Amino acid sequence: MKKPSLLLLCATAALLTAPRSQAFCGFYAGRADSDLFNTASKVIMVRDGPRTVISMMNDYSGDPSEFALVVPVPQVLGRDQIHVGDRAIFDRLDAFSAPRLAEYYDEDPCERRRFRADRIMELREAPAALAAPAARRALGVQVEAAYTVGEYDIVILSARQSEGLETWLRETGYRIPAGASRALRPYVRQGMRFFVARVNLKEHARTGTQTLRPLQFAFDSEKFMLPIRLGMVNARGPQDLIAFFLTRRGRVETTNYRTVEMPTDAELPLSVRGEFGSVYRAVFDEQARREKHRVVFTEFFWDAGSCDPCAAEPPTPEELRRAGVFWFDAPEDDLRARASPRLRPPMQAWAGTAVMLTRLHVRYTPETFPEDLVFQETGDRRPFQVRHVLRHPFPVQRNACPEAAAYLAEVRSREQRQAMALASLTGWPYRDALSPTPSSGGAPRAGSWWSRLWN
Repeated sequence: MKKPSLLLLCATAALLTAPRSQAFCGFYAGRADSDLFNTASKVIMVRDGPRTVISMMNDYSGDPSEFALVVPVPQVLGRDQIHVGDRAIFDRLDAFSAPRLAEYYDEDPCERRRFRADRIMELREAPAALAAPAARRALGVQVEAAYTVGEYDIVILSARQSEGLETWLRETGYRIPAGASRALRPYVRQGMRFFVARVNLKEHARTGTQTLRPLQFAFDSEKFMLPIRLGMVNARGPQDLIAFFLTRRGRVETTNYRTVEMPTDAELPLSVRGEFGSVYRAVFDEQARREKHRVVFTEFFWDAGSCDPCAAEPPTPEELRRAGVFWFDAPEDDLRARASPRLRPPMQAWAGTAVMLTRLHVRYTPETFPEDLVFQETGDRRPFQVRHVLRHPFPVQRNACPEAAAYLAEVRSREQRQAMALASLTGWPYRDALSPTPSSGGAPRAGSWWSRLWN
């Protein structure tokens, strides 16, 4: 059982690379989803102007009575701004945007004599993508609102000093780690409110589920940010945050830390097949180490209604609605669509449906990320995905044709380059890269926009 914790908000297709596209024929072979990172928190953030919907996946797996969630929010949230979400939405976005592996097969060199020269030219030209009221007053804490939403009891608090807030939380039965007041202090100084949740055990039993469902909340704020410092209070080493952003115009980047793209488009040894999840974890470990855990990595940016190639089908309009996308407008003559997702029209038939998905991955510590993450939506619409390649040689005999011997020599050279690429990405010794194994890597106004969001 985990100790009491304060959680944080904490394939036939074409490969599109920047700044132009290059077509390949092949198919999807595997992906590396967020389950590879055991300490990863997951967040979905829907943003358009000041309107924001945040969904948080709770990775807590201990006794529900010991669960505590404290999130700084810019305003007092009303009951209709809070919703219990669906874990499946996280899984869909994760599967759709996960780093993936694609397989391609060489053609018979005897049937295409210029195969080797053409392929080398393609690789050279392809660009690199990739309590009691009196006690509360004495402590400087004010309960602004209280609700039960699904299996959660939620209060919205304001506070005059962080020590009083920590004391109130403890005396009211919230299981939070020692020293939380230090992490709470900056938010108290900014006049932020605190979204505080714990599990209503009776309601949780009614759900019949073993895990806690995600919490969603909607609000207006000019600040486009995620507070991560609270999640470091009881951290035991580096933590991972995987954030999915759904916006209307372009990719999302951080403004107070560097945002860099993960390496992509490397040809890797065939031994990676079946082990890509473990291999990608080693790749991310090495890239984070090289950057000293001080950067935010982009792993995916694409129109959420398409993919190329697809590791999973794109999310449907209904799934995007459930994720919090609030700018979909159903056709007025299709009222039945609201009652049955199966009857909904294709995404292209919806008005104002542009939804861009950015996937960011950050590994952080209190020392390397002393500030909360601040974001901006850029005008960059260049598609990007982490996609690595396996290329199978054609089983040709050396004496099958004049081109066969040269082709086989190129295959041997290519295999060496693939092992060197894997060693470079993972930091493994070259000899290990030749045969990798999983162990190698180790209060709201009436009629507001959110009042209709989950109806």
